[in-house]
Amino acid sequence: MSDSEQCQFEGPDGQSCNDSVFRDGLCLWHLEEKKKIYPDMQMKLEQRAKTGEPMVGFSLRGSDLSHINLVNYGQHDGHKLIHSDLYRANLTGAHMFSLDLTGTSLMKANLSRANLHRANLTDANLLGTNFDSTRMDNVEWGPQILQERQADEAETKTQRLDYLEQAEEIYRNLRKATEQAGLFENAGHFFQREMVMRRYQMPFWSLQRFFSKLVDMFCGYGERPARVIAFSMIAIFGFATAYWVFGIAQGEIGYQPGAGFKANLQHYLSCSYFSVVTFTTLGYGDLTPHGISRAIAAIEAFIGSFTLALFVVVFVKKMTR
Repeated sequence: MSDSEQCQFEGPDGQSCNDSVFRDGLCLWHLEEKKKIYPDMQMKLEQRAKTGEPMVGFSLRGSDLSHINLVNYGQHDGHKLIHSDLYRANLTGAHMFSLDLTGTSLMKANLSRANLHRANLTDANLLGTNFDSTRMDNVEWGPQILQERQADEAETKTQRLDYLEQAEEIYRNLRKATEQAGLFENAGHFFQREMVMRRYQMPFWSLQRFFSKLVDMFCGYGERPARVIAFSMIAIFGFATAYWVFGIAQGEIGYQPGAGFKANLQHYLSCSYFSVVTFTTLGYGDLTPHGISRAIAAIEAFIGSFTLALFVVVFVKKMTR
């Protein structure tokens, strides 16, 4: 086979691509080898990218691609290096601005000091990837990482736990890398997902998993102060409804079957005011509960003091990053 001839390779998405670099009669890029080291490998890949054709299913295991330039200059969309194998590849200082790496394995690849600005890492295998000093702003991570999706699709409990452990490790690695890069919103998201992956590994009916779920619901493991506010609003109006039903101020304020809509609405607003005062533990004393409403008020005061303290902790954590 001469150098002028071309071979074709059909990628995992059914798309064919043409190449003119051969070894033993096969496309160089699609030879599956433990470690791919050839002269001018980096230059050849840069030239291949410049053709504009998608690079699908490339096998680049262990390749030295340090400082490679895969930027698609002057174009809105970057080059595509999808469903490929970059296991243990050296991509130190690589220029990968807006590069589409969908479905590509970056397992144990070295991406230290690389530029991944606006890159697409949806469904990429990021287990053990080195992101030290990597530029990672505006990266497209996808709705969930590969191992999290695989855990959802796992057929056995053993497989599911293995994928969950991998997902937890990846989220932890991404959290540390984005914190180092100053991307604290991303770091907060990855921390939350890390804790969720850890929770999924706990026995389903365990107290540990139950309390972990509660923390996630109330504050997103300290990363979602809006959830604390939402819970506070639900609690305040929920307790207000209870006061309206059972009555406060010796039963003078509450639901009155014989009263009209306007009067009952006024009573509900008074109960809402009393609920806010009780939840925030202000205790003005202008309205007092009676009967079962006293027990309800005690419960609300306890929940309110805990929730307000939780909000302060979560808010300070977010603001001091």
